[in-house]
Amino acid sequence: MSDSITYRKTPIHFKRSGKGPFVVLLHGFTESLEIWNEFTQMLEDEFSVLSVDLPGHGRSGLMDEVHTMEAMADAVVAVADYAGAENFIICGHSMGGYVALNLASRFPAKVKGIALFHSHGAPDDEQTKINRLRTIEIVKNDHKGFIHQFIPDLFAEENRERLENEILALKNRAASTSSRSIIASLEGMRQRSGSLDFLMETKMPLFFIIGRQDSRMPYNKVIAQAMMVHHAEIMLIDGIGHMGFLEAPGKILPALRDFFRRNGQ
Repeated sequence: MSDSITYRKTPIHFKRSGKGPFVVLLHGFTESLEIWNEFTQMLEDEFSVLSVDLPGHGRSGLMDEVHTMEAMADAVVAVADYAGAENFIICGHSMGGYVALNLASRFPAKVKGIALFHSHGAPDDEQTKINRLRTIEIVKNDHKGFIHQFIPDLFAEENRERLENEILALKNRAASTSSRSIIASLEGMRQRSGSLDFLMETKMPLFFIIGRQDSRMPYNKVIAQAMMVHHAEIMLIDGIGHMGFLEAPGKILPALRDFFRRNGQ
């Protein structure tokens, strides 16, 4: 079922399918809920799967000039409440992981576990903040050129030719994301305070899925964060970058399903 709610005068689009305990799936920067289509088909015989277009992405509207992690998390909570999901396990890819951690830190009673899919809990360091500002200027001047260069770089180099069609589909999908929406997310990520304190304090189970060739999130830094967590599971995969759901779905999706089975019931 595809539906939407109005949150802060803005349409927030989502899909729900299946029956059982709730799983909430959050996509990453410039993506949409369609990235979860294959995974949803795998889960819907056991779980109620709720995938959300984050504000400014997919079919959801632009909510603010800056999409903070708090604001996006609040929109997800509004969708979950509408769908009747009193509690759930949550999976976030990249920026979606930042949103998932923010949500869990402020609404811990709602969250039974977190899967961080090529994501982490640290805030931007100073150099990354500078790079975000540079990227914002690039997007202002050449929206389509940014997308054309940005998407392939998310993949391990050895996978780019093999996944040429998938990369093209991601580019086309990202091209429908307005420059204002892209900038709102970039600024929101730049401003985020991070969730390291939450990682050190929480007793929730966390599953870190890490690509050894991920140029966006060096695997040693993510593993160091996982070592802070009371209950951490780590899946480090060689030969993939930042897009494991496309680069190695046969390995990753069953492992995610197993984590959901053990912690989401």
